[in-house]
Amino acid sequence: MKDDMREPREAAPRRCFGCGAALQSEHEELPGFVPRAVLEREEDALCRRCFRIRHYNEISAVTADPDAFLRLLGGIAETDCLVVHIADLYDMEGSLITGLHRFVGRNPVLLVANKLDLLPKVTNRSRLLAWVLRQARRNGLEPAEAVLCSARRNEGVDRVAEAIRRLAGGRDVYVVGATNVGKSALINRLIAEYGDFARELTVSRYPGTTLDAVRIPLRDGVQLVDTPGIVYSHRLTEVVPRRDLGAILPEKPFRPLTYQLNARQTLFFGGLVRFDFLEGERQSFTAYVSPALKVHRTKLERADELFAAQRGKLLVPPSEEDLERMPPLVRHELRIGSDQHRDVFVSGLGWIKANSTAGALVALHVPTGVRAGLREVML
Repeated sequence: MKDDMREPREAAPRRCFGCGAALQSEHEELPGFVPRAVLEREEDALCRRCFRIRHYNEISAVTADPDAFLRLLGGIAETDCLVVHIADLYDMEGSLITGLHRFVGRNPVLLVANKLDLLPKVTNRSRLLAWVLRQARRNGLEPAEAVLCSARRNEGVDRVAEAIRRLAGGRDVYVVGATNVGKSALINRLIAEYGDFARELTVSRYPGTTLDAVRIPLRDGVQLVDTPGIVYSHRLTEVVPRRDLGAILPEKPFRPLTYQLNARQTLFFGGLVRFDFLEGERQSFTAYVSPALKVHRTKLERADELFAAQRGKLLVPPSEEDLERMPPLVRHELRIGSDQHRDVFVSGLGWIKANSTAGALVALHVPTGVRAGLREVML
């Protein structure tokens, strides 16, 4: 009789195959909303948000659970799995998950450095891979292996798949990363080549497209689990209005811009970031930023006046209507020592390479909270 008194177990919620959110028809402002008629008609439904992203390149605001990533990450240590950490070669400082070792336990980590297609074709791959590993270790990560790839161009995806098979050894695979590093794009490549999943994940340039874990069966019985991207507020991509993401997130290879600067000259990167060359011999600096972002040069004594008069006009983005939403710029003074090759990076924007070893004193003006500094030269 006791068995008869048990309450029936609730069925697992149906989930959007694009972003992983639990489907529901009651609240349009919450994740997973889909009209009731669609939910009843289609077995594999896309939520309205994913439908709009996929078909109209349109993002709708939803209230996502900000702790979803940490909850999922916190459970990884209790599983026997492989962790695939996808980072962004365009923004290594902003996309590496520092402290990842605290969450993954004894599980091995495969570090995948994505967006190789953005770099010059003459890039030495072996040196770049060694640089990626050094950057990871400086941020407290000890990956079992690292792989370079371009999910967009399907370059190196075979090496990623081979490393996953070898390191996973039949275990499930958890894919983690910050927003906009190309997680879903890479997973879709793996699905197409090696999966038993008839659908694709939703891909867009908007942060937070994946809202909950999406489980994808692979052919060998292994499950690949896509997790929500962690949002790092120290990246410029989280500060600018969404309409301006296309200007700072490159979709085409960099066209390095080299400037011969005298001391007391300034470069403006739109109206977002300012670079001042304060002291040093005349020397060259090469900017690696999105080709869609306009760079303006002026004299240091005119920089404040130009910024005040032309931000939102000549110096865009941001547009005039978005100026009040932008945090104020904060000045960071940096000294590049003689006999040192250094990159001056701004998380989410790119970097400026100091080509001379004569030494220099520079200043960066970046929105409050955005990470910036010096690092070992990448290229």
